Amino acid sequence: MEAPIKSTELKKSCVNCGAEMKYQPGTENISCEYCGHQETIHLDESGFEELELYPYLREMGAQKHGEEISMLQCKNCGATQHIEENYKSLHCVYCSMPLVLEDQFKEEWILPGAVLPFQIDQNKSFQIFQKWVKGLWFAPNKLKKAALDPQFTKGLYLPYWTFDAQLRAKYSGQRGEYYYETKRVRNAQGKTVTKRVRKTRWYPASGQVSGFVDDTLVEASKQRKGRVPAKIARWNLDLLQPFNSSFLRGFVTEKYTIELEKGHLAAKDKAEDIARRWCRQDIGGDTQRISRMDMALSEETFKHILLPVYISSYRFSGKEYNFFVNGENGAISGTRPYSFWKIFFAVLGVLLVVGVIVLVSS
Repeated sequence: MEAPIKSTELKKSCVNCGAEMKYQPGTENISCEYCGHQETIHLDESGFEELELYPYLREMGAQKHGEEISMLQCKNCGATQHIEENYKSLHCVYCSMPLVLEDQFKEEWILPGAVLPFQIDQNKSFQIFQKWVKGLWFAPNKLKKAALDPQFTKGLYLPYWTFDAQLRAKYSGQRGEYYYETKRVRNAQGKTVTKRVRKTRWYPASGQVSGFVDDTLVEASKQRKGRVPAKIARWNLDLLQPFNSSFLRGFVTEKYTIELEKGHLAAKDKAEDIARRWCRQDIGGDTQRISRMDMALSEETFKHILLPVYISSYRFSGKEYNFFVNGENGAISGTRPYSFWKIFFAVLGVLLVVGVIVLVSS
């Protein structure tokens, strides 16, 4: 008996022409790029479901929220990705190396609880990429030519964990309050001058803080290459929608490689930072010292969410470069090559100008 096809594997065909329907960024529609037919994505009105953390940590997802999906792993960079669209030519979104369809394998994952759909389409992301490349100094001509070809600009949903918890922390430390004294000192010229010196009076402090920590965001994938820069890894989580596989149509989805347990440890570190910030605010004064803090988390829940980014990859002189555009707000970042000859002739030009100025002025 064949295994049933899971919900994230289903392809939605156009009722008019039979072509594959794809998600239309910035909307709640899927559309057919051949005949233009559109259908509305019906969202779950019950909203997001927060999953209890510790049952999952004990059972590692062996519950109703787990399912099996087909995956492809890049043999060059190791990225593991699920292709929702039947691309004619399958390439890794990170390094552009070919993927072999016959290498597909089945793997369990914790079903996403929410997705932030793409808000800008591929054409807009490519325009942002082109503008960025045109503004680069000393970029090789081949890079600027590559910016004219959008074939390797792919939309990717990145996996993240989010954690919620009630936080309570007891602390002891000191509150510092500034005061100033005027002293007479000698300056560099040997003259006696008055100088205002800041000092601190310390007072003992202790207490307790508590509150709700909402949506602590922890990355769930870290590949050897192609990591998304922190400067663009900021999304408006208010735009999250209850998970629906229709939002994935036409895009690549990367499976998490940082397991839930490790993600939880990273979230606890972030919770400690939050607790220390709350303790300092509670201590007050001009400056604070925390000598001891005992933190406890309770009612912990989590979600597996997917966040949008566009990736373009480019190879130059045997090296690999990646360019990232945030699929929600259009922020861009990436690594870039430099043209040795452009830099050489620019430096030479500067030296020639300086030489001429020296000759004229002598």
